[in-house]
Amino acid sequence: MSRSDPNKLISKADKLTRLSFTRWSTDWKNATILYEQAANAFRVAKDYEKAKTAYEKASKGQEMLSSPWDAAKHMESAATQAKELSNWKEVGDFYRRASELYIECGRSQPASDALEKGARALADTMPDEAAQLYSDACTILEDDERDQMAFDLYRAAAGIYIKLEKYSDAVSFMMRLGLAAEKCNATNSQSKAYLSAIIIYLYAHDFKQAEKCYNDCYQIDAFVKSDQNRCASKLLAAYTDGDIEEIKHVAQSSAISNLDNVIIRLARKLPTGDVSALKEDIVEDGEEPLDENDLT
Repeated sequence: MSRSDPNKLISKADKLTRLSFTRWSTDWKNATILYEQAANAFRVAKDYEKAKTAYEKASKGQEMLSSPWDAAKHMESAATQAKELSNWKEVGDFYRRASELYIECGRSQPASDALEKGARALADTMPDEAAQLYSDACTILEDDERDQMAFDLYRAAAGIYIKLEKYSDAVSFMMRLGLAAEKCNATNSQSKAYLSAIIIYLYAHDFKQAEKCYNDCYQIDAFVKSDQNRCASKLLAAYTDGDIEEIKHVAQSSAISNLDNVIIRLARKLPTGDVSALKEDIVEDGEEPLDENDLT
């Protein structure tokens, strides 16, 4: 049977899943075997469209046989075929369905992995959808208290939002990473996430949000004691002083060199706006610059 024409296998399988005057019950077990054989044959022949359809049908068959794990595997295979065809919406839909099926099995890690695969596949063509897939993948792991497994996913999502110039969204993922790291007692990752968030705001030339973010993070003991805190403090002080050379100097520090590459690239481009105008705004807001000769 394995050498049979895959088109005939599909036709035979379809008949087994339909009721008729001569067939009063469906035979999903044998139909699913035929769908799987056809899908593999189409895949080997690089007939991606037919392979995709066959894997979808095989997935449906495994669902009917109460085997969500195998159904999820076939749905991932369908996604792979859709990727070959550049059917990006289907890629996302298939990986989402695979994730749902893994959840039915009570398997959070494969469910998250399926969404991550979808996100990677869509990163260039549908970046907003990719970021959402990353977010959903993180949520699955958070809900299962497997936060540490999500660290790379937070970073990947932040990277996509940075490319989209959606800096507040990028910061939100860095803050989620910080919270996840705190739960796992990963203090170094936590502090790096907070410094990254501050750098993103500074790159967006939003000093007030950067300062607010720093003040919020300063409430957290692990950050206060960290090298990342000292770096952030120096960076913000340089902005307050309007000292462009100091900003560039701090951007070369080891604390920043140990961050993710996408954040390092942002830091090395600082400052991105008119720092002298920022200093004038601070003075106008009533924050007089320190006069070192005034001892009163």
